[in-house]
Amino acid sequence: MMKTNFHKIVCAFCVGCAVSSCSEWEDHYENLATSEGSSTMLWQQLKGNPQLSDFCEVLEQTKVFRMHKKTPVSYADMLNSGQSFTVMAPVNNTFNKDSLLQLVQTAQGDSIVEKYFVKNHISRSLTSSKADSTRMRLLNEKRVVVKDGTIGGVTITTPNQRAKNGIVQVMGSPVPYFQNIYEMLCDASEFKAIGTNLRSYEKDEFMPDASVSNGIVDGVPVYVDSVVYERNTLLEYLGELREEDSTYVMVVPEAEGWTKAWDEAVKYFQYDANTQKSDSLRDWWTTRALLEDAIFNMTDQRSMDDSVVSVQYERRYTSLQPRYHIFYKPFEEGGIFANAEKVACTNGTIYKTKEWPFTPEQTFFKVLRSEAEQQSTILTEKDRDCMYYSRSVTADSVSENGYLEIVPKKTTDDWSLTIRVDNNLSGTYDICAIILPKSVANTDDPDMRPCKFMASVNYVDASGKEKEYYCVDDEGWEEFETDPARVDTVVLAKAFAIPTCNYLGNSQHNNKLSITLDCSILPDEQKSYNRRMYLDCIYLRPRTSKSE
Repeated sequence: MMKTNFHKIVCAFCVGCAVSSCSEWEDHYENLATSEGSSTMLWQQLKGNPQLSDFCEVLEQTKVFRMHKKTPVSYADMLNSGQSFTVMAPVNNTFNKDSLLQLVQTAQGDSIVEKYFVKNHISRSLTSSKADSTRMRLLNEKRVVVKDGTIGGVTITTPNQRAKNGIVQVMGSPVPYFQNIYEMLCDASEFKAIGTNLRSYEKDEFMPDASVSNGIVDGVPVYVDSVVYERNTLLEYLGELREEDSTYVMVVPEAEGWTKAWDEAVKYFQYDANTQKSDSLRDWWTTRALLEDAIFNMTDQRSMDDSVVSVQYERRYTSLQPRYHIFYKPFEEGGIFANAEKVACTNGTIYKTKEWPFTPEQTFFKVLRSEAEQQSTILTEKDRDCMYYSRSVTADSVSENGYLEIVPKKTTDDWSLTIRVDNNLSGTYDICAIILPKSVANTDDPDMRPCKFMASVNYVDASGKEKEYYCVDDEGWEEFETDPARVDTVVLAKAFAIPTCNYLGNSQHNNKLSITLDCSILPDEQKSYNRRMYLDCIYLRPRTSKSE
């Protein structure tokens, strides 16, 4: 399970009380300033400098937001409180004061000014300008480098002005705001389609355990200090793209490329009419399908020139399992980063491409296996006409090192076995049964008679109606014969188009797609055939228009 991606909204004040009179505020934040001999507060220090009048006016007009609501408390009030800060104050005429003051007249604009300008110039860390390089965390969670008389690359014109509750660094110009990957996706015009999609999964979640209770009124809990987390439910499965202390690489197509990829991918996630919230499921899984392999955590990479692994990569693979989520030679021609434009972000890099540089078979349109030895997938009643036993064997040619031994109750009884297939897409597959040789169970004297059986595919159509397809081989025969001497992949249905998606993730267990095998040996054929079968798995192999 990927770590949940929460962005905490810090409780900055108590609603309904001025900062100077709120004891809970002062108790919460200990005055950490080490400004011996300084008797002025940060706000007085700023107001007393005529070069900073523009900055002070913006601070007076910008209100602190709490739980996405504007409060009566301004940033001037904050800097005049018992809390400790480092303030980077840009001098007059280095930014457009009038446009900022115009923005703060509305709640949305005030929030923008707070995040992108005011919080970008204040830190709770008391940081002096010195020769040694250090990193400082700002109120908006951004990190800036402090070194050689600069902060974030901007020259400090008057350093280390001490106040009773902090430090003022007078700046030659504003500290630039650098976007992280999530902000770039949401705000840059060429990525807006992706960003709008991602933002639709944002939600606020109240955290009662982290909040300060004020008792119960009329049976309802009341809180004087509420803590809310901004949560993006989709990012929880993709990566912490808006966390400043993470480092990611992401390959992102421009708008036209994204639209083209979406239009192709959404065809694979068409649910039947009986599926609840089918439109929401379609959009959720289509978005995940396009993004899951486009995001790379830098802590997981060994040598990017050789290969990269996406956030979905797992290092455990059997010899028969395709190695998904790993991409070789990404910078060479045909690689996923080839000819991409690098866009620097505060928590990593975006590789901007014209088109989505993957194929469905590389990413979401995967090989499916229903392991026969996992009896939870068997839908046939156990006492119907056969017995079956899960067996283990260590062999490179056996999927998951296990198989199912199917034994008729009587040597003359034909049997029927139905196995569920989970998480298919609305796409085209070769539907196969992998059957092991008779020697897998008896290496000394195996019965080399083949087994003969019929097969059918059970599925639902777009309306949700159950359908059954009776399989035939390439010559039109309804019966299939196994090869008792080798691992035999029997193609039951070639290029079979499944009309509906049955993908609900790892927790999904329903019976909308299954394969039935029916042993079909006539009494006069018993000398030539044997009803015992060693079934490895049901195997669905993706097919596209390019498949042969």
